Amino acid sequence: MSIVNAPRSRSTGRKLALLVAVCALAAAGGVFAAGPGLAPASFASEAASPERSTPGLAFPVVAPAQLAVLPADEAKQVNPAAPVSLKVTNGRIDRVALTSGSGAAVDGTLSADGSSWTANAPLKFNTRYSYTFSVVDAAGRKSNTTRTFSTVSAANEADAAIYPLDGMKVGVAQPLQITFSEPVLNRDAVEKAIKISSTSGQAGDFHWFSNTMVRYRPESFWTANSTITMDLQLFGVDLGNGQIGNFNKKVTVRIGDKKVAVADATAHTFTASVNDQQAGQWPATMGDTRFPSARGYLVFMEKYRVEHMDAATIGLKPGDPAYYGQLDVNYATRLTPSGEFIHQATESAMPFLGEANLSHGCIGLGPDGAKWVFENMTSGDVVQVVNTDGDFAAVEDGYGDWNIPWAQYAN
Repeated sequence: MSIVNAPRSRSTGRKLALLVAVCALAAAGGVFAAGPGLAPASFASEAASPERSTPGLAFPVVAPAQLAVLPADEAKQVNPAAPVSLKVTNGRIDRVALTSGSGAAVDGTLSADGSSWTANAPLKFNTRYSYTFSVVDAAGRKSNTTRTFSTVSAANEADAAIYPLDGMKVGVAQPLQITFSEPVLNRDAVEKAIKISSTSGQAGDFHWFSNTMVRYRPESFWTANSTITMDLQLFGVDLGNGQIGNFNKKVTVRIGDKKVAVADATAHTFTASVNDQQAGQWPATMGDTRFPSARGYLVFMEKYRVEHMDAATIGLKPGDPAYYGQLDVNYATRLTPSGEFIHQATESAMPFLGEANLSHGCIGLGPDGAKWVFENMTSGDVVQVVNTDGDFAAVEDGYGDWNIPWAQYAN
């Protein structure tokens, strides 16, 4: 009897063939692979693939690099003193370039671990900057970014003039004056940015005469032969209304001997002292009843060997009994911008020196007295006018600081 094998299905045959093939590969040391058309492509490296937001099939998530950049992209009116910085988490900084529109580079410092970069120098006003940086994340992927911003425009740049000038030698009554090119609204910020010290250790205070001019003085006159230092760190200080200070400056001022004079309108004398020792006394004539000399402290401002005077500048016209036309006077030392001087009296006034007051407010002296004042007293020295019917000169008419009580001045 013959035995007839039952027919096998095609499916069973394919499975056996596949099994044989697998076994053959296994015996030869091969690795398992799916059949044709089912083999996956090789896994790409993480560095060459997009950042994963969910766990990958075979690799862990690489957190994306996070950036903190100052200033913001396309920022306008950036304060030139504001920090320019780049901070990176989950990565490191590869390269940074900060350049102005003209191509000038701004140096910066990269931290040891490469996580932060900071510009070393302040920026320029009215300038557009390009800020380019490369960052590498933890998987080695590099990204390049370019941002731009622009700084405060020239219209919002604030300057200031300082007096006395650096290196000047002045008298004990000279206030320190700063005149701003733009109105100051943030006075506290400006005062904090100005440090004033003296070798005498004298403390002082600021007094604002207007929204553009501030002065500083101690409670009493500066100590003779001391030195004052003004350290103004006004670059980047916000004056208010968008106006930004554009400079830092250190000014050193030397104070000379203490030179003080007293002009007595009743005694008709002018007495000068140096370091509290009388140096001379001369007969004088001062303002008459119509034009009395201003009372109080008047600080010497500037001097001229010959000064031209014009009666029209004080409102006098021909026909007025007090009209004197135009004339030149010798040894003239200015006390106020409005026109009060110490000077050599005119020939017509000489007979009245020590006897009567007949000037238009000036202090008239004889040739010897006027020449001594001209040659020995200078800017910042002071004369105190007493026993006059005149009022105090306006505090902004020259340096009227010493006529303001200290409690009022310092507030």
